[in-house]
Amino acid sequence: MSIIKHTKVLAQEDGADDSICRPSDWNADHELTDDAGLKLLAICRNIVVSAWALCKSAADNDFNSVCWSPELALFCAVAQSGTGNRVMTSPNGITWTARTSAANNSWVSVCWSPALGLFCAVSTTGTGNRVMTSPDGINWTARTPAAENAWYSVCWSPALGLFCAVSTTGTGNRVMTSPDGINWTARTSAAENGWCSVCWSPELGLFCAASNSGSGNRVMTSSDGINWTIRASAADNTWLSICWSPELGLFCAIGNTGTTNRVMTSPNGINWAVSFSPSDNNWTSVCWSPELGLFCAVAASGTGSRIMTSPDGLNWAPRNSVLDQNWRGVCWSPELGLFCAVSQTGAGNRVLLSLVY
Repeated sequence: MSIIKHTKVLAQEDGADDSICRPSDWNADHELTDDAGLKLLAICRNIVVSAWALCKSAADNDFNSVCWSPELALFCAVAQSGTGNRVMTSPNGITWTARTSAANNSWVSVCWSPALGLFCAVSTTGTGNRVMTSPDGINWTARTPAAENAWYSVCWSPALGLFCAVSTTGTGNRVMTSPDGINWTARTSAAENGWCSVCWSPELGLFCAASNSGSGNRVMTSSDGINWTIRASAADNTWLSICWSPELGLFCAIGNTGTTNRVMTSPNGINWAVSFSPSDNNWTSVCWSPELGLFCAVAASGTGSRIMTSPDGLNWAPRNSVLDQNWRGVCWSPELGLFCAVSQTGAGNRVLLSLVY
């Protein structure tokens, strides 16, 4: 299977620098061979994540989470501070507009449902309004959660047609699900841990959640969002974020505690192994880029290296984070070909973008 076609080749002669594509890397059909295509992909992704640019945020709020809507061609970020403006949106990651949030709650996570055409955000604070939804990122409506828990993460399952949120507080009800973002039902979590992040694997048909507390059991999985099973974590670290790579068939979780082991991976959500992290930063968020074949994680601590990337979840490389701000959320836009990260700190520059792919 070839990866890239060309109409004009600009490359060095055979025998020259092996780090770029050579004429012999192309076949008679003007296609890159598999090995050459993978080499070019590696070059491209290294270029993309080698330089990052700060962008002006709509307000100096404490932004916690950002997601991308392909259908709206829009980034949406939510914050835990601000007065009536705890949401901002952008079509390109450069120009951001403040939006009126449904309430001045501590919004910590936002996701997009393509099937419903709906953003859904959850909060750790508020009274009867710890969920808000929006069809466009502009007009937001407060929703009643299943319980007044500290809801820390929300994701969407296309196969189940279901939102799933997890919490760091509550008694026997640290999960809630909803088919529409409006009507929520409490679910029993596998343990009373501080569940910080949840994601969905379409290939496995599985929700997987990671926790910041517990003894040897900081992961739980569920095939339906209702019945959850506890899993042995690779280490008792403070796991803050988890994502899934369809291409690798791999879950990847990152945390802000541990000694050179602040990453763990699993092919099934059951068997977990730690990976070497290049620095003991407070890693807060991780996402996957299918186009680059790359995990990208951001941190709230570290000196000039608050970003790290990996093509396999095992081998990680530090990246220059431009400014040492409290980066809290990161996502990938396939349509724009860039990573977008948001921060809780900074003066008018709480957005960070990678180079365009």
